Amino acid sequence: MKRGEEMHDLLSVIFSGLVSGSLYALLGLSIVIIFRATDVVNFAIGDIATIGVYVAMTVISLGVPVVAALPVTFLVAGMIGVGVERFMIRPLGPGNMFSALIITMGFGLVLQAIIGTIWGYNPRPFPPIIDGNATVFGVAITYQKLLATGLAVVAMLLISALFNWTRIGLAMRASAEDHFAARMIGIKSTRVASLAWFLGCGLAGITAFIMAAETSVGVALMAMVLFRAFAGVFLGGLTNMIGAAAGGMMIGILDNVAGSYVSASFRDTMVFAVIVVILFIRPSGILGAKGGARV
Repeated sequence: MKRGEEMHDLLSVIFSGLVSGSLYALLGLSIVIIFRATDVVNFAIGDIATIGVYVAMTVISLGVPVVAALPVTFLVAGMIGVGVERFMIRPLGPGNMFSALIITMGFGLVLQAIIGTIWGYNPRPFPPIIDGNATVFGVAITYQKLLATGLAVVAMLLISALFNWTRIGLAMRASAEDHFAARMIGIKSTRVASLAWFLGCGLAGITAFIMAAETSVGVALMAMVLFRAFAGVFLGGLTNMIGAAAGGMMIGILDNVAGSYVSASFRDTMVFAVIVVILFIRPSGILGAKGGARV
């Protein structure tokens, strides 16, 4: 009986980790979409997503239903992403990855200042998408968390379908693999880059919206989520979309297992100790490309 209870508890912990990990996976996928298309690690993605949520909150205050405000977040974050790519990243030209990284970090700080000036720095309550609780594996979990997991999974499936079964997706994959060859066959890399930034930042906006609905909205809304999403990306592989999603899920599970069976105070330490060991064995990540580099 005791063994059965321990197994039940472990399943509960793993399930809770998968629920949290689905958001890390979605945000990690957003990061990889942008990186694969433009070779830019967008450190402003969390702040871009956050400002989309603040705009959605303003729309909700005007009487728009919470669910209807979700597309607003996606569009606002996506359009800001397009603007960043067009006016900040594209003028740098190819091969300026470090400069682009610094620009995105600086732009993130600018967005934080804009948020603080317009909406203030103190966290604000955000209405839930759905109320109520369910019991899964003996664990009480809100319908909102289940909905969040469902939205994240659906978004990842749609992105997978886009990249594998549509002409636009195939063009993005071709451009990601070889920019020069893609241009030679008529693919416009500038359009691919704009679309990648729109999708990546828009998906990050969905992640931020879900996070705000679970907690509250503030300037630092995406700080810890982004931290874990990047960990998942590097664990799964920065060049592999499936790896980014799988890495996010693994981070969620590791985080929960460490917090439940080791210590809540050392959960981050345990999680990143495991990541360091894995990356020491396989630097490119579990599903990342071994050897070679893109030029």
